Amino acid sequence: MAKQRTKKFRGKRTFGNGTHKNRRGGGSRGGRGNAGTCKHHFVRSLQLGLTFGKHGFKRPPSVVEDCTIVNVGEIDEAIEQLVIDGVAEKKGDAYHIDLANIGIEKVLGSGRVTKPLFITAGEFSSTAKQKIDEAKGKAIEPAEEAVETTEAPKPE
Repeated sequence: MAKQRTKKFRGKRTFGNGTHKNRRGGGSRGGRGNAGTCKHHFVRSLQLGLTFGKHGFKRPPSVVEDCTIVNVGEIDEAIEQLVIDGVAEKKGDAYHIDLANIGIEKVLGSGRVTKPLFITAGEFSSTAKQKIDEAKGKAIEPAEEAVETTEAPKPE
């Protein structure tokens, strides 16, 4: 395509760009770099998706908590492979897994649960707990587990 255009302009002095004084230096391009992106090159900056100014605020790193998550549907799909890998264990019909061992902190409720799962994790969303309970499993939080083991039977 470019070759045809070049051929078309052979023998012409300025290749279709006006007088010989045009297209000389940086001034004809309206400045170098991002010059004029808020002025005469505003449309170009919109098309490129450049944004200017400050928007919102940056949260302090001490407040930001990045938590590793997994959906119950993903656990349900991968549980047999996890048993083979030795991360989870099967007791009867139920599957038992401690997600802290594989670095997962929170369980979310997306997906379907078709098997009884006994999952131990730091946190559970309400939908995740509901789906696990409906499938005759149990959502175990370590704080609950510690309370259950430390409580001694009360003498009467």
